[in-house]
Amino acid sequence: MANSTQPRFLDYTTARTVADQFGTPVYVYDEATLKANAAAVLAFPNAFGLTARYAMKASPNAAILQIFRKAGLHIDASSGYEVRRAIAAGYDASQISLSTQELPEDFAELYEAGLEINACSLNQLERFGKACPGRSIGLRFNPGAGSGGNNRTNVGGPASSFGIWHEWIDQAQAIVAKFDLKVIRIHTHIGSGSDPSVWQKVAKMNFDLVRQFPDVTNLNLGGGYKVARMPNEVGTDLQVCGAPVAEAFRKFAEETGRQIHLEIEPGTFLLANACSVLSKVQDLVSTGDDGYEFLKLDTGMTEVLRPSIYGAQHPIFILQPEAATATQDYMIAGHCCESGDILTPAPGDPELLATRELPVTQIGDLCVIDGAGAYCSAMSTKHYNSYPEAAEVLLDTHQKPHLIRKRQEPTALWANEVAYEG
Repeated sequence: MANSTQPRFLDYTTARTVADQFGTPVYVYDEATLKANAAAVLAFPNAFGLTARYAMKASPNAAILQIFRKAGLHIDASSGYEVRRAIAAGYDASQISLSTQELPEDFAELYEAGLEINACSLNQLERFGKACPGRSIGLRFNPGAGSGGNNRTNVGGPASSFGIWHEWIDQAQAIVAKFDLKVIRIHTHIGSGSDPSVWQKVAKMNFDLVRQFPDVTNLNLGGGYKVARMPNEVGTDLQVCGAPVAEAFRKFAEETGRQIHLEIEPGTFLLANACSVLSKVQDLVSTGDDGYEFLKLDTGMTEVLRPSIYGAQHPIFILQPEAATATQDYMIAGHCCESGDILTPAPGDPELLATRELPVTQIGDLCVIDGAGAYCSAMSTKHYNSYPEAAEVLLDTHQKPHLIRKRQEPTALWANEVAYEG
């Protein structure tokens, strides 16, 4: 597979400066891209108002949260720990919505502080009702359809445990009545897919849910906007995707007199192409004429797990002081003692391998893995083979690098272990 020629925002000079100052591997975020993406999300078409939330599970560093808070984004949290983390980064609890697979033990305390909670199962709804009778709640439903790059990223449909199954509305209504709850929000999310027509169809279907809860004022349609990491991929145009959704809100208002406020929760759209992993080629290995030429990096699934579990594709670049004119097909391997630590799997299939055409490379060359902003630092196999967490750096709008997470000290890996003297 041929590679595009240049990283999105890292040139050799900047990359060399970052590597010399902070070492490799290192996550490098681009503030200008983060702000531009936030502005695009805040311009999402809507009929009666918009609350745009950042799905912070994509990348929860405090510096990123603070940039988005200043831009006007609220927060979608997926655990009680994320709620506490967002509050520590400066968010007010009232700016945070929690939709979680595991309702935290202190949910009632967080709710009293202003947190918005969406019950994601009948059990969660029952627990909330017992702790907070007569109060307002959101309900997350599984609408029975989904869209995802593969089954592991699809969070709608019968194979997904996310949300209350849409056929159990009567049971949800019974619990609501039992505890005198007021349902003010309907929430759905169909997954990080690439089919805007499915997203639009489900958005319109959600009004069937809204109709059955007369106190609902907000409809949260989650995220799931496809981002084009690779040159041959097509990303979601939010204006194109959102226009018919806004029209559906207007038609619902004409039919019912209810003007529903829209919420969306993008994560990948905001972060994916706003970060690169900067690494170094630390070895070259050949497996002969019938095998492969391998580049071994000083990074891998410890920083970018998506290729290993999804067969996900990331643009990869070799940066050199003077670019080589000759090219070579390379397989790119990570540094873990793990056969699955391959950064160039076949598209969509982590079991198969695919080469990349890159400049002829030498040990010590810098390597950039683009599209590494979402679900990389937040979802890596950190500490595997006892590699410490990589540093994170933010390039400001003048391309000056700022450290936003220190490289972990190796001693921290075992600092919380308790000696056993049996």
